[in-house]
Amino acid sequence: MDFQASENSYHYQVMRRAIELIDDGGEDLSLECLAQRMDMSPAHFQRLFSSWVGVSPKRYQQYLRLGHAKSLLREHFTTLDTAHAVGLSGSGRLHDLFLRWEAMSPGEFARKGQGLEIRWGWFDSPFGLALAMGTVKGLCGLAFAAETGAEPTMADMRSRWPDATYVEDPTFLRGWVEDAFAQKGETALHMIGSPLQIKVWEALLRIPSGQVSTYSEIAGAVGSPRAVRAVGTAVGRNPVSWLIPCHRALRKSGALGGYHWGLPVKRAMLAFEAARSEEQPGLVTP
Repeated sequence: MDFQASENSYHYQVMRRAIELIDDGGEDLSLECLAQRMDMSPAHFQRLFSSWVGVSPKRYQQYLRLGHAKSLLREHFTTLDTAHAVGLSGSGRLHDLFLRWEAMSPGEFARKGQGLEIRWGWFDSPFGLALAMGTVKGLCGLAFAAETGAEPTMADMRSRWPDATYVEDPTFLRGWVEDAFAQKGETALHMIGSPLQIKVWEALLRIPSGQVSTYSEIAGAVGSPRAVRAVGTAVGRNPVSWLIPCHRALRKSGALGGYHWGLPVKRAMLAFEAARSEEQPGLVTP
């Protein structure tokens, strides 16, 4: 495994520990008490969170709480049928050219990756160790291994296109991956899925950062209002996590629902985006 851990992975582990403490009843801990339980000085703890997400640890606690999903649904719900739709013919551009995507044809998808060369590499990310995969057309996979482990994550991603040829080549992918997490330049996506999956993933791309939608809302937006379960499965099969934001899909009740790479990662992503969108309202993200 060829990757170099950096501050991002360290930040994720700190955040992961903070989630555990908050879930154990520490929502009202002072900065000093929380830092002490994290075995850090208050000043160091404050710097870590401020550099990672741009807000103080105390402010960040509210975004990590289990009830935060319900407040997101109340205050930041997106109605997808009024959102700008990007057609599925050819390619689409979103988010002020931050993302450019192209979908594989149904026939190509049915061949399970046969004749396709997929390059892969491990990278550090704000949400722990990330596995990136891509073709000459763009990133086709982005998975997170902090909760699931590196080997199961790799096996999961390779099983999606079992007949493809896989080549380890992080250098080929590095520019796309770095731009994706820095949210700059233009990141190309190669969306490889069934026709229904492509429609669901395209609907997810229309949920702005810092906002959320529901599985039933997404089902209606893709013309299948009664197929909530099938849509939920398609959401869970999203191969390009974070950039195709399946973490923004919640249950009507306000429950988080599942997340393929672990619920702590989903909570971290929602908290990260909510904090940044409040502190930087002009920020453009996927």
